[in-house]
Amino acid sequence: MAQTTLDIIPKPLSVEISGGKTFELRNGATIWASGPDALLSAQYVARYCRDYLGMHIEVGGDRWAAAVRITCDETVTGKPNYELRVSESGVDITGKGAPEAAFHGVQTLIQLLPTRAGDIPRLPHCVINDAPRYDLRMMHLDVVRHFFPVHYVKQYIDWLALHKFNYFHWHLTDDQGWRIELKSHPELTERGSYRAGEIKGLFPGEYYERPYEAYYTQEQIKEVIEYARERYITVIPEIDMPGHCMAVLAVHPEFSTTPDEAHHTAQTWGIYNRQNNVLAPSDTVMRFITEVFDEVCQLFPSEYIHAGGDECAAKWWNESAATQSYMQAHGIADAKALQAHFMQHIVDVCQRHGKMVMGWDGGIELVGPEGCVLETWLMREGMKQSLINTTHKWINANGLAHYFDFHEDSTQTEVMHGMGRLLLPVRKVFDYALVPDSASAVVADNLIGVAGCLWTEYCPETWKCEYMVFPRLSALAEKAWVGQDWRKGDESCREAAWGDFGRRLLVQLSRYDLWRIRYNPTFEKNNDEKRDWR
Repeated sequence: MAQTTLDIIPKPLSVEISGGKTFELRNGATIWASGPDALLSAQYVARYCRDYLGMHIEVGGDRWAAAVRITCDETVTGKPNYELRVSESGVDITGKGAPEAAFHGVQTLIQLLPTRAGDIPRLPHCVINDAPRYDLRMMHLDVVRHFFPVHYVKQYIDWLALHKFNYFHWHLTDDQGWRIELKSHPELTERGSYRAGEIKGLFPGEYYERPYEAYYTQEQIKEVIEYARERYITVIPEIDMPGHCMAVLAVHPEFSTTPDEAHHTAQTWGIYNRQNNVLAPSDTVMRFITEVFDEVCQLFPSEYIHAGGDECAAKWWNESAATQSYMQAHGIADAKALQAHFMQHIVDVCQRHGKMVMGWDGGIELVGPEGCVLETWLMREGMKQSLINTTHKWINANGLAHYFDFHEDSTQTEVMHGMGRLLLPVRKVFDYALVPDSASAVVADNLIGVAGCLWTEYCPETWKCEYMVFPRLSALAEKAWVGQDWRKGDESCREAAWGDFGRRLLVQLSRYDLWRIRYNPTFEKNNDEKRDWR
């Protein structure tokens, strides 16, 4: 029977299938690459065939004798895109406008391959033309609350590449630890990477002693950056200031609004307004911030540096006589203006290195839109219109739809979360509007990307990370690549889009089995009768 659909996530822009005809990719076949950029993509798909399918595919040889031919054509102007063509002569992938376009074509080719080792790949004759809706497609990993070694971070990056994400948001500092080595301030990892214990159960939980210490050296960080680069993924570091700084204060109590008190890294989660975690403003602290971000900017090639910036409880600044004196001397009216003062300083430092600052709402929107991008986890219906209608370029990381530390099903107890046991099934990730109905046209135009987050307070093991991220990452990838084309209020279009995606997701679960991802089975169980078990 002729194949009429392709089970690809995210869904390509256009697909034409030639009914009934297939091309067999056999052991010993070769892949030809047009140059160094195409070679990265060729080597990637050859490794994939070896590692997951047990196939021996060689890179090199004659172009016209090759089964797969990959070309990078950077002379094409406009938005990067690719064409994938399967015919009787083999597979041709042409990336146009940028090298990563060919790599995205390779990811689509991978989804045409079998989901079981040993099956001979029979690729339907087809022509696929494709390009992403959003230039920035990002996934986050918190390695502060719980740490993950370099080999696992690399695996995580590979999974992002397979879903056509192009940014990895690496959350490296917070109240519970400092996880990045800085040559200018080695004490931050020597002492700030340590915590004495943590809690069991939901916040406030039960404290227990568990000495914990880990961080990444600069050599390890460079290794991860290079690994990601070869997969056309940019690593964005997050260095959280001026709040979320208990790890800094454990090392430098003199930077606190209460310098005479004992300070230590946080031993629990959810400390906002409960524990003092803000930096006190001073010339010394501003110099420290400069030195930190100078070094981070030099270490990471990314055009973006994430500075966090949110959840600064005003009470600690309001109760500090030294802070109030600084504010008066610098003409700073209140705590919000002080927070903006800190963030503007970080923006100024990063701009000297040619970088843009990313930050969360509750922080970065307090400064002007020049030199910074808002990653919003609060943007949703019901917010004040003044907050929705920001003039900043922004990224949608909605906390109710793109935070994967929520349960997917009400019966699950494997992973605990402290925010009221809110549920986030795959359907909600897929459905949640990227732009609120009440937002202005300017806000819609300013949306530059889509992001998901995994906070790891309740994910100390790698299997729990995978359990929380997958398969919901597929729904996020679809939104980030395709957007949401149904009209608001048009339920028939929404249902058709969901039905099509759900069918493709069942096939994606078979790929997850092949990729050895320990995913959440809820969607699979609810759709067991629809899955093709051939």
